Amino acid sequence: MSKKNGIDAFSRRAFLRSAATFGAVAVAGAASAQDALNEIINSPRRGSWDDQYDAKASRTATAVVSNTPVFGTETIAHVQQAIFDYQNIVSQGGWPLVQTSAKLELGVTDPSVQQLRQRLMVSGDLPRSAGVSSSFDSYVEGAVKRFQARHGLPADGVIGEYTLKAINVDANTRLGQLQTNLVRLQSMSGDLGRRYVMVNIPAAYIEAVENGRVALRHTAIVGKIDRQSPILNSKIYEVILNPYWTAPRSIIQKDIMPLMRKDPTYLARNSIRLFDGSGGEVSPETVDWNAEKAPNLMFRQDPGKINAMSSTKINFHNEHQVYMHDTPQQGLFNKLMRFESSGCVRVQNVRDLSTWLLKETPGWSRQQIEATIKTGVNTPITLAEEVPVYFTYISAWSAKDGVVQFRDDIYQRDGATELALQTPYGVEQSPGSVDQDALPQ
Repeated sequence: MSKKNGIDAFSRRAFLRSAATFGAVAVAGAASAQDALNEIINSPRRGSWDDQYDAKASRTATAVVSNTPVFGTETIAHVQQAIFDYQNIVSQGGWPLVQTSAKLELGVTDPSVQQLRQRLMVSGDLPRSAGVSSSFDSYVEGAVKRFQARHGLPADGVIGEYTLKAINVDANTRLGQLQTNLVRLQSMSGDLGRRYVMVNIPAAYIEAVENGRVALRHTAIVGKIDRQSPILNSKIYEVILNPYWTAPRSIIQKDIMPLMRKDPTYLARNSIRLFDGSGGEVSPETVDWNAEKAPNLMFRQDPGKINAMSSTKINFHNEHQVYMHDTPQQGLFNKLMRFESSGCVRVQNVRDLSTWLLKETPGWSRQQIEATIKTGVNTPITLAEEVPVYFTYISAWSAKDGVVQFRDDIYQRDGATELALQTPYGVEQSPGSVDQDALPQ
C-alpha cells in the first residue's frame, strides 16, 4: 500500500510539473489559437492537427467499445502517443470553451454550436469535413455521443450539465491527467496473470481478462469519497452463493439498536437472527434495546433475495475487510454516479462473473450455480486456482486505436480540481464502517 501511495504522490508531482510547463506554452500559444481554428475552418486541406488520435474521428460511440483491457500490453504505448498528441494540441493553443446557457441538441441552431464544432474537431471527435456552422446536425450529435462515451457519460448526444463541464476541461489539464495516469499504468506493467479481474474505481467498472482480452465487463458501484474503495492487489479464493451477512459491531451499535427502538419488527422483517457465543439462537424479545451498549451477540442475516449481498459474495485476501458482492438494489447500476458504497464493490450481473471465476473449478457450471442459488442454502466454493484481482485508480487511458478515455477524478488524486467534476455526490457526513452499505433497509 505504501508503494501505491508513493506512486500517487509521484503522480501528483509529475502532474504539477507538467501543468507548469505546458501552462506557459498555452499562454504563449493563446494568440495563435484562433489562427489555428481559422485554418480548420477556411482551409480545403486538413489543419495542423492530424485526426489519427481519438479513433480517427469516428462519429459513433460504438467505436469507443473495445475488448482490449486497460492493462493491455499496448496501453502504455497508446497513452504515450496520446500524450504526444495532446502536447501538440496544447502547443497550438488548445481548444475553445463552449459558452452557452442553452440546451444544445439535435435540431438546435445557436451561435455556441460553432464553438462546439471547433472543440470536437480539435479533440478528433468530429471530422473537419463537417464544417463549422451554428446548426446542431446529425454530424454534431454523433460526435457528441462519441465524446460522451469516451468520458463515461450517457451517450445521448445532448450537451447537458455534465457533458458541458467535461467539454470545458482545458487541453493542458487533460494532458496532465494523461501523464499522471501513465505513471500508474507503468507501475502495473508486467505479468498480471493468465486470468485476472480489474476494478477501475474512477470508471466504476470491472474487467475480467483472459489471455490478454476482456472476457467480461461489468458495471460496478464503488466507494464514495469519504469511504473510499482501497487500492490493492490480491487473489480471489472463494465465491459464496447465498451468503450470510453478519453485521459488524459498529453497525449494531449505531444503526440496528436505534432501528429496533423505533420498529421492533426490523430484525424479523429482514431475516436477521441473533446468536450467542455458543451458537444458540436468542430471541429479540429478550434483548433490552434501550440499553446504552449493544448486546454481545452475533447479528446474522439469512440468505435470500433481501440479503444485503443478495445471491453472491466474492472473497479475496485483504486487510481492509472489503469484498465484491451482489445487491438487491439493482436499480443503482443505472445511475450515472455510482460512487455510493462504503468500500466494498457491488457488481452488476454478478452471476456472469461468478460463472467465469468458477469455470475451471469442477462441478460448477452456470446451471449448477443457478440451481444452488435457488436452494437458498449457504454454499462457499473454493476456486480450484486463485484468480488475481486488482483494485486500481486509472482516470485516463488509451487502449484501442488511439481512443483516449477520461473519467472524473472522484477521489481527487490527479492534482487538478477541474477534474473532480462530480465530487459532491455520494458524500456522507458520518464515517461509519466499510460495511455500512450492506445494512438491510
